[in-house]
Amino acid sequence: MRQLGESDAAFIYSDTEHANSNVTLLHIYDQTTAPGGVVRFKQILAHLETRLSQLPIFRQKVLRVPLDLDYPYWVEDENFDIEYHVRHIALPKPGDWRQFCIQASRIHARPLDLQRPLWEMYVIEGLDSFLDLPLGSFAVLLKVHHAAVDVAHDQEISRLLHDLIPDPPPDPPPRPWFPQSPPGTLALMWRAGFHAANFPLRLAGSVSQGLGLMALSVKTLASEFWRRPNDFPATRFNTVVSAHRVFDTRRFALADVDRVRSLVDGATVNDVVLALCAGGLRRYLELQCELPDESLLA
Repeated sequence: MRQLGESDAAFIYSDTEHANSNVTLLHIYDQTTAPGGVVRFKQILAHLETRLSQLPIFRQKVLRVPLDLDYPYWVEDENFDIEYHVRHIALPKPGDWRQFCIQASRIHARPLDLQRPLWEMYVIEGLDSFLDLPLGSFAVLLKVHHAAVDVAHDQEISRLLHDLIPDPPPDPPPRPWFPQSPPGTLALMWRAGFHAANFPLRLAGSVSQGLGLMALSVKTLASEFWRRPNDFPATRFNTVVSAHRVFDTRRFALADVDRVRSLVDGATVNDVVLALCAGGLRRYLELQCELPDESLLA
């Protein structure tokens, strides 16, 4: 059992019907390079199952303290079912790019079940009519809650999914897993009181008041962030949003991105991608005659 930090707890508290904290990773694969030219869903499921011990967060769920008197905990899900989290779907014919983007948008927009480990994986087949992909190509879309991504990190997730060499040795059988039972209500309340007593500067008046302020301050700050639009430049993006999302991509040659990166000492590929996004956003607002005088905030 591990307690969430302040920033991770804020992602949990700030989830609403219209704005969740999902992060989505997308990979597209050419299965013709696999042995026999075919990758079956059961193989993906079995491969992932052998890697779960390397990423414990995938079998842990969030346990909130009653009345949110303290930050939540990561606890092992005694009812973990990998087949709930890994799903197999196919695009309808003709399987074009527009259909794929609509499917990805819908998956990303749906909130994750906070009563289960905070991730879902979709194996998507039927990608036969876009991006000049070989026949039979498929995608893997992994949706993870931001609170879990901060623990897992993108590199560990990619390592979980992939091997570093084309012909790796067979995966060992999955290790036996015996989940620990989560603490009960009284134990959680006792921990909350203990934490409050050890942080007197966070108390306000009495211990009982401090308990609430300690954890709910995160929720208050998050709600204040969204309730004060006047603090941000007035653009079409700083407004109440619906639950719908739109997914699309643009393709850039990695060699071109790396050449740009090399022009600035210490720059990374992520820096270049961020600059591309910022430049595109600026140009879009200029075309709409909505570019504010001050910098945007994210």
